[in-house]
Amino acid sequence: MEPSLAHFLAEHYGAVKTRYPGEGRRKWRLRVADMFWSLSPEQKAAYLTSISQNPLTAESLEDADFNTDEDPSDDISDDAPGVGILLRTDYSDEEAWQSFYAKLQDAELEFASDAAPEGADADMDGEASFAAQGAASSSTDAEGDTAMEDEDADADDGDDAAPIFFVINAPPAERAKFAGISNLAALRLLNDVDVRRAPAPPAGTKRVRPPSRLVDHDGWQEVYSGKTVWIYDAKSNQDQCVRLVSQKSAAMYGTATADSWRARVSHICELQVNLASGAMSIDFGGLDRWDYEERVRNLEEAVRPVS
Repeated sequence: MEPSLAHFLAEHYGAVKTRYPGEGRRKWRLRVADMFWSLSPEQKAAYLTSISQNPLTAESLEDADFNTDEDPSDDISDDAPGVGILLRTDYSDEEAWQSFYAKLQDAELEFASDAAPEGADADMDGEASFAAQGAASSSTDAEGDTAMEDEDADADDGDDAAPIFFVINAPPAERAKFAGISNLAALRLLNDVDVRRAPAPPAGTKRVRPPSRLVDHDGWQEVYSGKTVWIYDAKSNQDQCVRLVSQKSAAMYGTATADSWRARVSHICELQVNLASGAMSIDFGGLDRWDYEERVRNLEEAVRPVS
């Protein structure tokens, strides 16, 4: 089992939950992660040795409260339909948003049509089946009202209408918490925090200074698990692209968790399905072509205390 935060969560999560009642699983995990990052290099090294010698079972992890407790955002993340989450964070141009959303719906229909071979039955397997089942769009409309079909009707249809994206377009009263947020803030809201061993620097390359938990901090890196997050921002009004947010750094040393790059709306359905199926990973051939401004923003936010 790969080194992770699990042992540290098992030791500290319960006390954190008692101290901060009502916050929910994701914020409790973030508070425990902050405790981990405060450890000295020697303490982190001792932790690695300890977890290597005393691995947790898969059953204990599956049933652990730090994995099963509810979170206020579960209804728009884990429990929502779709294999990816598209989050609108700019509300300044409704016409541009509506144009983008119409293109997204067209792209979903076109992708499903291309992916499903004629005459294919319901139990076809492979990527085509996965994509075809992801044809239905799940979203909220401009006023924030749910635009999904009636749940009872969906229940009768089984899994035939599983969407590719769950689109979060918050109603006006709820937009403040989403407006202009960073990649890291979106991950912390919609994914669960964890840690892993950071990629090793190439021979002759020094570790990053100052250390950063999103890149390399005493040989560890903060990572996230959950559905892939895509962000519609102010630039999207002009370029009709969204930010694809990474849950961990690329293999290239020096890249960071929460890095992003912009993808055009006409391409994101295929990208999401291939990423979710494991058929694709994005590393730009070993080059660092991620959005540097967003990386700087994430690195600055990463060290702020959980509030």
